[in-house]
Amino acid sequence: MSFPDHFFNPLLVFYRRLTRKIFGIISLRSRSKSSRGTVLLSFVTHPFCISKKEFLKTPHTTPFECMEIASLLLDRGYAVDVIDWNNFSFTPKTKYVMIIDTHQNLERLSAILPDCVKIHYITGAHWKYQNIAETFRLGEFRKRRGATLQPRRQMLPSSNIEYADYATSLGSRFAKGTYDYAGKNIEMIPLLSTASFPSPEDKNFAEVRKNFVWIGGGGAIHKGLDLVLEVFSNLSDFRLTVCGPVEAEKDFFNFYKKELCHTPNIRFVGRINVRSEQFKNIVDNAVGLIYPSCSEGQSGSVVTALHAGLIPIITHQSGVDVSPFGLYLKDFSVQEITDSVIRVSKLPIDELRSRSTAAWKYARENHTMEIFKERYAAFIDGVIKKENL
Repeated sequence: MSFPDHFFNPLLVFYRRLTRKIFGIISLRSRSKSSRGTVLLSFVTHPFCISKKEFLKTPHTTPFECMEIASLLLDRGYAVDVIDWNNFSFTPKTKYVMIIDTHQNLERLSAILPDCVKIHYITGAHWKYQNIAETFRLGEFRKRRGATLQPRRQMLPSSNIEYADYATSLGSRFAKGTYDYAGKNIEMIPLLSTASFPSPEDKNFAEVRKNFVWIGGGGAIHKGLDLVLEVFSNLSDFRLTVCGPVEAEKDFFNFYKKELCHTPNIRFVGRINVRSEQFKNIVDNAVGLIYPSCSEGQSGSVVTALHAGLIPIITHQSGVDVSPFGLYLKDFSVQEITDSVIRVSKLPIDELRSRSTAAWKYARENHTMEIFKERYAAFIDGVIKKENL
């Protein structure tokens, strides 16, 4: 991790917690004697309010992205004010030279900060695409199973992209394409990973060729877990391990409780630290990941799986390029997923090893904290130069 220790000074952390609680803002000051101005970063504040030990246990990439962007700006001589992306009551009292926002605040603050350079940090597909995609998946579930479940990944409407002077997008061409209507130049930035694993070349593929993993965060229907459970409940000689906070979605968990808790070939682990020994044991004993998500920016689950050398069976909407070592799903059906699982399990051992190693190498070459930092630094430097900031 590249963040300096002074970032986690206990007195500074305490002070940030206090200002966050009272004012909803965290102010970071450059160690440079002369400031080039102040940047407003509308993202997440909590990573600046925890100890280094707590930070390193963080499972999601978002805190790392936010802190890395703040560090890059501080290194360039800017002061940085950080607010949460959903802080819709914040009113600027400072003149900002730049605002970087992930969701709705760019649109809201544009009238208040007319001369500020506005950057949209895109983390997912366009809100309208995502909302329709999840609604469609819920409708397909209702038709298939005769029940209604709650939506979990609906996004608030936002016109951020239309107000942006510049934009970046985590992910492949899929997520970026959902914003093409705005006619903006969008720089693609590869998602970083918080986990790394040794090469899978020595894995015993003959033993694990029928073992698969589903890893995901919130939104089980959105991320296709319903389809995956239905597939493996009919493939008794295959094994599936489910990692994710599924219990938090009580309607889904209760509907699929038999598959999750009472089906011999399906193991439900729940939320897991992907940097733990437990997770390493799981991926060491699996051949592939199944992740039929309907909408992502760039899936951290898929990127983590590639680092672990799992062969991915995913949708294009998962936002990760996995050709030629992975498989893409086209119609998201139970039958197509079943066929893909069987197809991978029947590949020759040498090909399983080759695909697995290729996935691992791809992740290490494209999805690390160092590469994220390098690419975002190049983007920010380009904006600074063009805008003469």
